[in-house]
Amino acid sequence: MHRVGSAGNTAGSTRPRKEKRFTYVLNDADSKKHCAGINCLAYLNGSAFSRSDYLFSGSRDGTLKRWELNNGDASFSATFESHVDWVNDAIIVGEKLVSCSSDTTLKVWNCFSEGACTRTLRQHSDYVICLAAAEKNSNIVASGGLGGEVFIWDIDAALAPVAKSVDAKEDEVPNGNSRPALTTLCNVNSSSNIASSNGQTHGYSPITAKGHKDSVYALAMNDTGNLLVSGGTEKVVRVWDPRTGSKKMKLRGHTDNIRTLLLDSTGRYCLSGSSDSMIRLWDLGQQRCVHSYAVHTDSVWALATTPSFGHVYSGGRDQSVYLTDLSTRESVLLCTNEYPILQLSLQDDTIWVATTDSSVYGWPAEGRTPQKVFEKGGSFLAGNLSFSRARASLEGSAPVPVYKEPSIVIPGVPAIIQHEIMNNRRHVLTKDTAGSVKLWEITRGAVVEDFGKVSFEDKKKELFEMVSIPAWFTMDARLGCLSVHLDTPQCFSSEIYAVDLNVSGAQEDLKINLAQETLRGLLVHWSKRKQKSSSHSLSNGDSSSGKDVLSKDTPRSRSEVDDGTENHATHVLPSFEFSTVSPPSIITEGSSGGPWRKRITDLDGTEGDLPWWCVDCVTHNRYPKENTKCGFYLHPAEGSPAPNITQGKLSAPRILRIHKVANYVVEKLVLDKPLDGGSDSTFAMGLSSGQSQLSALDSSSRIGLKPWQKLKPCVEILCNNQVSSIARDEFGYSENIYLEEAGRLDSSL
Repeated sequence: MHRVGSAGNTAGSTRPRKEKRFTYVLNDADSKKHCAGINCLAYLNGSAFSRSDYLFSGSRDGTLKRWELNNGDASFSATFESHVDWVNDAIIVGEKLVSCSSDTTLKVWNCFSEGACTRTLRQHSDYVICLAAAEKNSNIVASGGLGGEVFIWDIDAALAPVAKSVDAKEDEVPNGNSRPALTTLCNVNSSSNIASSNGQTHGYSPITAKGHKDSVYALAMNDTGNLLVSGGTEKVVRVWDPRTGSKKMKLRGHTDNIRTLLLDSTGRYCLSGSSDSMIRLWDLGQQRCVHSYAVHTDSVWALATTPSFGHVYSGGRDQSVYLTDLSTRESVLLCTNEYPILQLSLQDDTIWVATTDSSVYGWPAEGRTPQKVFEKGGSFLAGNLSFSRARASLEGSAPVPVYKEPSIVIPGVPAIIQHEIMNNRRHVLTKDTAGSVKLWEITRGAVVEDFGKVSFEDKKKELFEMVSIPAWFTMDARLGCLSVHLDTPQCFSSEIYAVDLNVSGAQEDLKINLAQETLRGLLVHWSKRKQKSSSHSLSNGDSSSGKDVLSKDTPRSRSEVDDGTENHATHVLPSFEFSTVSPPSIITEGSSGGPWRKRITDLDGTEGDLPWWCVDCVTHNRYPKENTKCGFYLHPAEGSPAPNITQGKLSAPRILRIHKVANYVVEKLVLDKPLDGGSDSTFAMGLSSGQSQLSALDSSSRIGLKPWQKLKPCVEILCNNQVSSIARDEFGYSENIYLEEAGRLDSSL
């Protein structure tokens, strides 16, 4: 598991931020599909609930999806979205789905819901990598992660509703093992009352299995829940009593990280797969390894057994799935994939394969009668030394797969693997795993153009613009899609002229703040529902429900905000309208420091832990103002006969139409005198402490052309030795530039 910073996981981050970060994730046009690798699979036999069979998939895109299985086909059923980082594992416990993530949380869902999270459990200090459950006791779940922690949860107790105080923190779990051991367990059909996602787990603490000194990558539990095994980078299999968290034994034999574990229903036998490429069978009664199987040429990352525990399916980094008879050691190459295999799930005669690709593959497996696979030929005897399979492969005796094509594919969309922010700070060029290059407009979350399979570098050069705009956001593609991060006050540093966005009726010099309008577009559904809810509450006599959703202890200086009086929260300009078909999701830190994720169309106006500065911007038209003035120098270009018309440094608004600089130069050269000071003045020169100041560079209106403007003299403005393009319109020129502090502009006749 790579330790990469994520959108929501800020644990251990050294990035200095005083305020909560606001992130939005741009979803692909086909939001029913995953857009990153599949880390986990969970199969639900619906016959026990008089429902269809379902397959759940958890992805590196941060979501889980439910697929309905009917007659050899899989159809999309629901998306479960709340995690803000990779979903690493998921298990079924009764009618509940439990998932874990690199965002350090576990989340509990109703398997048959439309995707609403029931509860978030926080206890881990680092990425949560693996889960285990007792099949006959749908009350116990174990979790392990990179922090070396193993926790055993009583799910019903963790979900028990607790009265919530006004100032209580959401879903906070105390540390320590203060509660008694799990001796009284609810049965599979227990009907516990499930609290809402805003409920608390105060008073409950999971049992801790203490002993791991390093990361935990694998867990397994027997059917009754009285035996737990764990493994990780310590290369040993640890055995625990999950009822008390006490150690029972430690098994040595692997020479590398243990990545996957299985227990038989009785808890006597354990299977382990390791990065040393070996599969080992352990007899826990004898406390020793009884068989070793060398069938893979690289790390073993996934195991699945037949119900009788007589045969094992295995997969891993070598992109191959093998079927091995544990008693006879006979093995056969079932199939090969194009990507490393991360997890396997056996459903009757189909083996579901999760890989680093965004698609899920179903292969024939003969799970009921695995001997039929061996009858097809191509089997070999598994060695007991790790180098035996590698040597056989080098000698050219690699086996031929029994099946060439999967019987079913649940397709995903290619993940974004490369991106480049364009100079205009609104467009982003991306490249995905299929090689397709696309241009995104992030202020409305849409693909502007799909260029197909072309050179990313060539297209980047082709789209290059000679503009300089302040960086108002950061982004990454860790989730396989674009995540855009906004931090205050930096995000409010960029503006654009309204006429450049084709805003009808806008004055020529009206400027629009990109972050403010983007936030309005993202939170328009929240604003409308909040207003509707407030109006309804006020009509019922509740005057408190309409108050601002702001943090009580958040200091705000009125001198740092632009205090607008008109509320435009529900008015969105066309250039900032986000799709409601595939809406983006927002990620922000919750009230207790825990992040959450939600689609913008699912916001209901009751979310009370949005960053105060976002609420202030959208609801009250207020946002921090940075210094909008910038200094620069204006000199004759090298070799130009033009005289030097200024002394010292000029100052102007950070965003500036280049034609205004050209007009200023022409006026100084032609008229050799200051402007008339009218409302259409471009500059008003004056000397102060030896430095020229431009006090009216950005005029608010233009009444008409001046006589000298009709002459249209030829002037070139150079910035960093590059000629700035000056496009003519009915008034003269319309190109814009952003000024860098003390930058240099050169004029040439």
